[in-house]
Amino acid sequence: MKKLVIGPVFQADNLNATVVLRNERVALRRNLKQLVLKKGSEKYIFRYQPGSEDKLLEALVSQASDSRTNFDWFDAAVLSFKLTQSLISEADKLLKEPMLETVESFKIQQ
Repeated sequence: MKKLVIGPVFQADNLNATVVLRNERVALRRNLKQLVLKKGSEKYIFRYQPGSEDKLLEALVSQASDSRTNFDWFDAAVLSFKLTQSLISEADKLLKEPMLETVESFKIQQ
């Protein structure tokens, strides 16, 4: 299976990956998220830090524009949709979190 990893240079196969200093590697490994697309015998893995979704979208566009890969615009659309769904899910969790704390403190006060 052919695999292309996009992300920090210590994990990436592409030449445009961000250079990461050695002492930052451990911290990055803990906080990385990833999107994976399996397409036939190929597997595309995009790793990114929370808060850098804009760079991830730029990487998707870059890969879709690159004729050297089989990653196309449909693949970019699928992964950007998955990213959007993930962000919506995280936002929902954040919105519900304070409400749960408020409800719990209200129950304790009664």
